[in-house]
Amino acid sequence: MKKLIFSAFMLIGVAFGSQAQDISKNALGLRLGSNDGLGGEISYQRKLSSDNRLELDLGWRNRSDYYNRGYDDNAIKFTGLYQWVWNIDGGFNWYAGVGGGLGSWSTDYNKKDEYYNNSGVFVFAAGDIGIEYNFDEVPIMLSLDFRPEFGLGGNKYYRNNYGSDIALGIRYRFN
Repeated sequence: MKKLIFSAFMLIGVAFGSQAQDISKNALGLRLGSNDGLGGEISYQRKLSSDNRLELDLGWRNRSDYYNRGYDDNAIKFTGLYQWVWNIDGGFNWYAGVGGGLGSWSTDYNKKDEYYNNSGVFVFAAGDIGIEYNFDEVPIMLSLDFRPEFGLGGNKYYRNNYGSDIALGIRYRFN
């Protein structure tokens, strides 16, 4: 099934590859979602060619005394994606990408005489599909995307080695 989905994306990419558009050389901003509590990410995009770019995202979570139960939860995650971008009309584009990342987490639970600590490192593969709009009047880009993530190596961070996210992005475009 994964091979079929990947093949479909590649076929679509080849079919629309000749359609050129002007994507921003650089864009920096926020990607706001809710993937395992790592919802706020700093996001940077770098143009590689007329229809390809690299997206780098850094997300973190720091919840102290979570739910007022003596539960502390911290995590950090770095994601890198290679994206193909296709123009729909004017500043309206859609994109798809593949990549991966790594992260770490630490959980502490301290209630009465019970103490529990769990921590580790995780590695994941990721996909990305979304739409974006680049405003002409101001150097702002808005995006909405879906990102599935597949945990690798049997790590315990993802339930069933899978996590997905729908996020809204707002980025400042510059050269």
